[in-house]
Amino acid sequence: MDYAGKVAWITGASSGIGAALAQELAARGAHVVLSGRDEARLAEVAATCGETLILAFDVRDDAALADATAKAIAWKGGVDIAFANAGISQRSRALKTSMQVYRDIIAVDLTAQIAFSQGLIGHMAERGSGALGFISSIAGKVGVPMRTAYCAAKFGLAGYADALRGELSQSGVSVHTIYPGSVATGVSRNALTADGTKRGRSDKAIDEGIPADIAAKAMLDGIAAGAREIIVAEGGEKAMGELRRTPDALFDQIAGMVANGYMDKLEQQ
Repeated sequence: MDYAGKVAWITGASSGIGAALAQELAARGAHVVLSGRDEARLAEVAATCGETLILAFDVRDDAALADATAKAIAWKGGVDIAFANAGISQRSRALKTSMQVYRDIIAVDLTAQIAFSQGLIGHMAERGSGALGFISSIAGKVGVPMRTAYCAAKFGLAGYADALRGELSQSGVSVHTIYPGSVATGVSRNALTADGTKRGRSDKAIDEGIPADIAAKAMLDGIAAGAREIIVAEGGEKAMGELRRTPDALFDQIAGMVANGYMDKLEQQ
């Protein structure tokens, strides 16, 4: 994929991986749409990205999402690439974690990202082109202690993406699931604790993780190469992700089922 001239929309674009993706996409010639809740921080990212469109809203607000989707499509006549990236992490034992923390993390990391994608898949399929990038996590392949809610959401996002990839396999729309390991961002500092408050401090692993700009380059290179799973991690985290990598032959098998009319037959039963 050549990103030059493409319109790329990113949720969670005010910092971390989202901001780094926006900057790298802009460097590769894309027109970038930035979304998040903090308009001032989005403006700071936009100042480093050339021509951009800022759409500030809460991803859990369905009406605001629908309005933003219409504006993103109208900006330059379509959205070519979308990154479901907004998310909140967790640092708490399951035995101590309130159910509201589970609800909050799943609402942002899973349900809202599905809603974001659902608003675009019809548009992309009708055009016969497009790419969807889902930012899961190594914790979306391997159950990591102190992150039960986060793992549940990120595993769920990967499952949605895999099923969607099969459904869209004959449409010209590609689906890419991205599994970062430790990337040097504020993810741990902003993680929720057992009672839903922010942790307020980082982890050594995160602080010494892959620089966000390097991670963003690897993600975009993977999409450009057509990779359906993109593992962006180092050391033991990379090894864990590779152990759980889905074979391309399985993705091909699912796409073959769709090509042979699996969905049409199921609807007729």
